[in-house]
Amino acid sequence: MSLNCNEINLILDELDLTGAFIQEIVQPGYDTIAFYTYKEGGAQTILISTAQNSIRINSTEKKIPKNKKPLRFMEFCRSRIKGCRINSISQIGLERIVKMEVSRRVSIKEKPNEKYNQIKLASSAFNLSNTAVSNSRIKEEEYDENYIIYIKLWNNAANVIVCNEENLILDTMYRRPERKEVKDEIFTPPAPAPEKLPQAEEKFPVREHPEGETFNHFIDSWYSEHAQTMSREALLEKAEKWYSTNKNKKESALKNLEEKMERYKNCGQLKHQGDLILSYAYKIDRDSKFLECEDFESGKTIKIVIDPKKSAQENAAEYYKNYKKAVSGSEDLLRDIENAKEGLRQLEKQYNKIINEENPIKIEQLLRTETLPKQQQKKNHPGLAFTINDWYLLVGRDANENDELLRHHVRGDDMWLHVRDYSGGYVFIKARKGKTVPLDILLTAGNLAVYYSKARKNTKVDLYYTHVKYLRRAKNGPKGLVIPSQEKNLCISPDEELLKKAMSCQAL
Repeated sequence: MSLNCNEINLILDELDLTGAFIQEIVQPGYDTIAFYTYKEGGAQTILISTAQNSIRINSTEKKIPKNKKPLRFMEFCRSRIKGCRINSISQIGLERIVKMEVSRRVSIKEKPNEKYNQIKLASSAFNLSNTAVSNSRIKEEEYDENYIIYIKLWNNAANVIVCNEENLILDTMYRRPERKEVKDEIFTPPAPAPEKLPQAEEKFPVREHPEGETFNHFIDSWYSEHAQTMSREALLEKAEKWYSTNKNKKESALKNLEEKMERYKNCGQLKHQGDLILSYAYKIDRDSKFLECEDFESGKTIKIVIDPKKSAQENAAEYYKNYKKAVSGSEDLLRDIENAKEGLRQLEKQYNKIINEENPIKIEQLLRTETLPKQQQKKNHPGLAFTINDWYLLVGRDANENDELLRHHVRGDDMWLHVRDYSGGYVFIKARKGKTVPLDILLTAGNLAVYYSKARKNTKVDLYYTHVKYLRRAKNGPKGLVIPSQEKNLCISPDEELLKKAMSCQAL
């Protein structure tokens, strides 16, 4: 249930924001923003919600949780609106659009102008004193930056729009091209409705609220109990769908790994068949695709598939090769199975955390953290991806994937890691603005680089790392080969626990 025009007027009257300063701006979600204001007499937190079933503006005493990642509109408002004085705030007629005019004093240094340059040349030519010139060189000037914030409290079309004095849109909470609510468009506020106030009061009455309680406090409590309950139920439905989808995928992957492990349990039979081929080499018929012989362990006559074009030694070598691959693969499978089980445990833990959370804003933040962006869901990059503590890692497993990642999916400030003296995959740590790669992420990336290289079995491995912008392609070299500069060394002992934790964070 949204606020009606008379309720909005009552809320604005109680807020009495004219002359207040906007000290801080917090946006906990895509549909909610809070202005922390102060004026002589006290501070107020103004909450603006554009969420369905919860569209409103009111003061709140509840703590507004911060979003892990700063959102676009909040960053814009902080750069333009933070520190502004609220000159006026009112509803446009009875249209449920709040118009808030704000301004701030800005100081600038005026650069030397053309007139100053002419004076300087004249003084130089006639050997005049530079005193008068220096006084007019650079001076500080102050002016007011004025903005208009339109807060639309309409069902299915709520928005917060920041404009300049000419109503040119600078940015919006929601970008809606079909309504021309995007940057550089002109926002045209509706003309006030001709309906008179007494008629509107009868048609849109203010909700009854306890005597002695402000309407702001009543609205904040009402939406906390009702609208948030509705939004929490919708979010929990979304969480259940997310949980079911991911659980099915992880369980299916685990089942495939366990079935593969069952097949690998009989890998000793491959070595035994290789031994039989060498023992009965004289029986190999160059025209037959089978070797029929007596198994000296069971005493039964068996048939072994062979390549008639190859010798007994070559056929046996092929069986030995498959045996070694199966033995090595079974070791890796045990790790992959454990990682898959750990992934299921982490999924269960995260789901329990979501369903036990009472605050819908927190639930939305948790879901946003666990739900990958669409561009990552489509997996428009080769190799593997890992999301670890908000850091995004890309791993190439062969020369083709390394080259493709390097050419099209990483940038100059991203970090690159590779094992020294061994062939293997490239690991990239995607850069985050204003953040330095922490040691635990660097070590995790190093372990991934070792795992996807020929140095996997080593107890100590040397790696080097540098930024992508310091990589140079080797002229006429193999695909994906690069020559790093300004690289740093990293020596690690492969950490099973760290690798297991990283594998559980693999993006689907």
